[in-house]
Amino acid sequence: MMAPIAVACMLMAGATEGQTKEKKKRVGAIYGSWGYNTEWYTKSTIKVKQPSLGNDYQMVKVHGQDHRGWDEGIFNMALTIPQYNYRLGYYFNDKQDLAFEINFDHTKYIVTDNQNIHVKGTMGNAPVDKNVLFAQSLGSYYFLNNGANFLLFNLVKRVGLYRTADRNLQVDLTGKAGIGPLIPHVQNSLFGKANDMGFQIGGWNTGVETALRITAMKYAYVEFSQKVDYARYSNLRVYEGRARQAFGTYELILSAGVILPTSKNNLLFTPAPAPVEKTAEN
Repeated sequence: MMAPIAVACMLMAGATEGQTKEKKKRVGAIYGSWGYNTEWYTKSTIKVKQPSLGNDYQMVKVHGQDHRGWDEGIFNMALTIPQYNYRLGYYFNDKQDLAFEINFDHTKYIVTDNQNIHVKGTMGNAPVDKNVLFAQSLGSYYFLNNGANFLLFNLVKRVGLYRTADRNLQVDLTGKAGIGPLIPHVQNSLFGKANDMGFQIGGWNTGVETALRITAMKYAYVEFSQKVDYARYSNLRVYEGRARQAFGTYELILSAGVILPTSKNNLLFTPAPAPVEKTAEN
């Protein structure tokens, strides 16, 4: 009679332990942020192929720049017109220091107007190797101005720097790294020949980011970060052809966000236990 009772007790204990473990694992937290950014780009070579025009040439070491949108005033246009960014992430481990994040930067890339560009290759089935003035006034421009648009799927590591006992003020350092597709809006006119502008999937990018986050009253935070990204664009639409290029980006980002627990048992929000006083042994 005792054996079945013992077995039942063991099963109940195992089930309770399993439930406790399951409860412990429910410590996730989701977060989201919105912010604005500015960028600096490396020089890049734009390679153009237009078979029907007899063109296969390169524009060598071109200067590009960003377009912040609020240079002449703040909040004077729609919030989605300036260079913006958003983050959506989920802390998934017991220590709440690892997260998976969707990381999107609406960056803008413009080939600087009125610059002399070295063009070499073939144009009109004839060899070319010379400097050419690249200017809108002469019918030439190259914009990823509705977005060079970096999308990354990041793994995030959080390191706590400071927090109060009640966790109403926290300072954290985070590191991020990931890879993802590029979704540029392509608009250009190469020597008087304009393309049909629009969005497209146009290559891939990879990036690393470090951020300082200050969280107040557990749920609201501001974050200042810097990011280095490498983007390889391919099959970009140009008139009667395609273009490709690659460049590096250094980016500064300021954003604000909220973080919400998915369980009460969450190390990001639960106050640290009071230290246990040691008693002298007799």
